[in-house]
Amino acid sequence: MNHPPAAAEIGVIGGSGLYALLDNAHAIEVSTPYGSPSDPITVAEVGGRRVAFLPRHGRDHRFPPHKIPYRANLWALRSLGVRQIIAPCAVGGLRPELGPGTFVVPDQMIDRTSGRAQTYFEQGAVHVSFADPYCPDGRSAVLAAAAPVDAVDGGTMVVIEGPRFSTRAESRWYAAIGGTIVNMTGHPEAVLARELALCYTAIALVTDLDAGVEGDHGVTQEEVFRVFADNTAKLREVLLDAVTRLPAERTCPCHRALDGIKLPLDLP
Repeated sequence: MNHPPAAAEIGVIGGSGLYALLDNAHAIEVSTPYGSPSDPITVAEVGGRRVAFLPRHGRDHRFPPHKIPYRANLWALRSLGVRQIIAPCAVGGLRPELGPGTFVVPDQMIDRTSGRAQTYFEQGAVHVSFADPYCPDGRSAVLAAAAPVDAVDGGTMVVIEGPRFSTRAESRWYAAIGGTIVNMTGHPEAVLARELALCYTAIALVTDLDAGVEGDHGVTQEEVFRVFADNTAKLREVLLDAVTRLPAERTCPCHRALDGIKLPLDLP
């Protein structure tokens, strides 16, 4: 790698509309064994912390959810020194009370994707604990920062393959099995972070009520992008505050995720 080993300590993997998150940032090109990440990574200082921002879909939104280079993205961030990640995303609400504009900090996940490369460990017996997919300390920091927007504490994010939206029957089923919100990018992003012993925290912005929740109305791409754009300023403020609240020293279980496991590869 042709960059400093600790160019940043905190990563933000942004979704739609957050590609200009950091001011006075400089771009770093990173190569990985899994190809190039979605875009060059921009690094800037926020409240005395070095923060790396990576646009999940690419700045021109060229990667649909099922084609995002998730493994390259997480590997690239770790190679820059990132150890804690905050991941904003757009979601659909699976509960009538979770209307557009609601912020949710989930604590659980249900994976309904298929066909995505979802591990770095292609050989050997490597089984990483994933009972609690999100960092507890990261969630505390994000919830404190999101208090002004009345973020919902907890919930289960159902991650679907996409890129199509759900049928009404699927939407009702996701709610029936315990889903709170539905999304297309939360997996394998979170599990890859765990395999790299990174702290990972999602903050979800509800852009719509999913198809099975709101009667005759179906979800449209235009609606999702519009609501996300309308709330980008709020989300930006939450993120900038949250990164300053993350602990300087990690004492959560995330950094010990690989303890006692013989890895078939060398981590960056």
